Amino acid sequence: MESSLSFLLEISVILAAATFGGFVSKKLGQPAVLGQILAGIFLGLLSLHKTEFVSHISEIGVIFLMFIAGLETDVKELMDSGKSSSMIALGGVLMPGLLVFGGMYLFTGSLAIAMFMGVVSTATSVSISVQTLREMNQLRTKQGISILGAAIIDDIVGIILLTFVVAAVNPGEGNSIFETLRNIGLFFGVAAAAGYGLTKFSKFCVGRFNLDQKIVTYSIIVCFILAFLSEELGVAAITGSYFAGVMFSMTPHRHKVSHEVNRIASVFFTPVFFVAIGMGVDLKAAVSAIGLGGIFIVLSVLGKLIGCGLGARLSGFSVRHAIQIGVGMIPRAEVAIIIATLGVKLDVITDREMAAVILMVVVTTLTTPSMLKMAFKEKNDDSTPQGVSQA
Repeated sequence: MESSLSFLLEISVILAAATFGGFVSKKLGQPAVLGQILAGIFLGLLSLHKTEFVSHISEIGVIFLMFIAGLETDVKELMDSGKSSSMIALGGVLMPGLLVFGGMYLFTGSLAIAMFMGVVSTATSVSISVQTLREMNQLRTKQGISILGAAIIDDIVGIILLTFVVAAVNPGEGNSIFETLRNIGLFFGVAAAAGYGLTKFSKFCVGRFNLDQKIVTYSIIVCFILAFLSEELGVAAITGSYFAGVMFSMTPHRHKVSHEVNRIASVFFTPVFFVAIGMGVDLKAAVSAIGLGGIFIVLSVLGKLIGCGLGARLSGFSVRHAIQIGVGMIPRAEVAIIIATLGVKLDVITDREMAAVILMVVVTTLTTPSMLKMAFKEKNDDSTPQGVSQA
């Protein structure tokens, strides 16, 4: 009985650590997510590692987190920010990719390693920024919306770049670029059709059927299906869950779904997700690559900060808002590690480069919440609320 129910004790420890870490972090004036990640690192040092069960719970946590972000998105503002998000994403892919490519080539002398590490640097783990912005009530500002839109776009561009690089350094491995583009197009076609059908059906049901008791369940079903579909088609699961949230944000049930799903996620799933990020950190591997990792971190961080900031400036944002957007695009986590793991599997990069990626993930994950808080701290009234345009 003890062994079969040991996961209950594990989850209890994780939730206790998340609660304590979040409480201490907020007492120190930092976002709760920072304390939760640090609590996870501490548990990892105590040799409490992620089990498959915890991994699944944490995956649901990030899916819920992006679903809520979609629910809190104003579709009109998202559409209006399409041009600026594209510019920000373009800068956030080109600048870190080129900087890291050049730096890694000078450091390693290998064109293949330089190309692959350049692609790794383009990935943005927006979940950390989303949670931090939500805690600061800044997610629905124009900057927050632009960060979300840009992160979705650079995720897709990163997938396409990865396909090119894998084909170049290891012909015959992975999908062709045409298959990748077809799958991405198929996903967005299905998402658009589902969104259109859902909004029409929800309006039809108003006054005819009482969906209040079941709408939250239905929304979670749609969220999970779209997350699964996007993952199967080569687009990150969080992209599918985000668009599921956007769909329900256009229905009359938006506020109920957002409130109830947020309650479910915040008390269990999202705390487990952020603690699990910390538990998955291999500090020994990270420290072993301090030299290469230091160069990789500097180039990766500067690439996002300068590239996304420049894209934001060219889109009409003020310098202050451009910096906020650049900082929000800095963190890397699961996507970078997944790409790097593929590189090791294909013998394109070595364990040393993998350790450098882990160190970069640790540093950007831990520093971004505090950096965002600093970026938004002064002249807080300068932040543009959702729906208010500012040059």
